[in-house]
Amino acid sequence: MAWIDRAAEAVAAEKDRLTRLDSAIGDSDHGTNLHRGFTAARAALQAKPPQYPGAALVQVGMTLISSVGGASGPLYGTVFRRTGKALGEAEKVSARDLAGALADGLAGVRKLGGASVGDKTMVDVFTPAIDVFTARLADDASTADALEAAADAADAAALATIPLRARKGRASYLGERSEGHEDPGAASAALLWRALADTAPGGAR
Repeated sequence: MAWIDRAAEAVAAEKDRLTRLDSAIGDSDHGTNLHRGFTAARAALQAKPPQYPGAALVQVGMTLISSVGGASGPLYGTVFRRTGKALGEAEKVSARDLAGALADGLAGVRKLGGASVGDKTMVDVFTPAIDVFTARLADDASTADALEAAADAADAAALATIPLRARKGRASYLGERSEGHEDPGAASAALLWRALADTAPGGAR
């Protein structure tokens, strides 16, 4: 719940930037849509806190699907729903459990949208972030350190979408004109990873 609370704050703070990014290669509504969705998700969790972490993420996913327009709602909703379902009814979740569940969430997004690394989408951010998170945990890093490294990887991956040509979604219709712009979905994905790192035990917040 702290993660979603921080994510909602981050999206609210960055919604204008996300919309500017989307105006270059999309529908000019990414920031507005995500702000509406995460505001609704946070409110839903506060109104009726779920019993388990997995249930909380499933609820977030369902709220995003129902409240966010365009492709972002189904894609982000799938990330959270699949992650939550993978966690099941466990009362406590380890960092390794979360890493595995997030990988399930990513698999769901890849199946839904058909995107791979290099297609200039949120997949370009989630993939290296999960890889780094998992690898650092395997090296016995603390949860906070592993998530900080994952968030750094996410930030770098979002910027690395700038020179890419979009191959999925509305941006793909622009062809070479999509090059030179940061993908808004990648940018918002990086915000979510930073929010997770900030709310990890021993993290920035």
